Amino acid sequence: MWPRVAGLRAFAFGSPGEMRERLTALVLTGTKTATAGLFVRDYQNEDEALETIGERQVVLGPTETPVAVVEITRLECHAFAKVPWEFANAEGEGFTSIAHWQQAHLDHWTSQMLEISDDTIVVCVWFKLVATEIFGNFGTKSNQPIV
Repeated sequence: MWPRVAGLRAFAFGSPGEMRERLTALVLTGTKTATAGLFVRDYQNEDEALETIGERQVVLGPTETPVAVVEITRLECHAFAKVPWEFANAEGEGFTSIAHWQQAHLDHWTSQMLEISDDTIVVCVWFKLVATEIFGNFGTKSNQPIV
């Protein structure tokens, strides 16, 4: 299962270290508005349901502490070979083509000893940044509840 923070599902981007720092910074600046997961590894094996539109989740930063809250705005599942450019571009990581996106993700996932084929199901999640200043009750700067 994914961790929970204040009753919300929580997750971190990428692998620990430089990648996580870079991806978290892209989220906090609003550049990254989408992320990819693997259906079997990230959902089925973790006994987690797919996100729902409007669901809010906590973003964990490089030190596994909450740094932001995002709201899910769209979700699609695609075979790895069929992930659309619209999604790849929304990841905000500077990909120049869908082939560039595929190679970067293939390299990342295979470095984790995962087998990826053209038919591997990728969960494509779009989100918007809701809060970056998190207080004890998970409110925004105005301390309005966001859960």
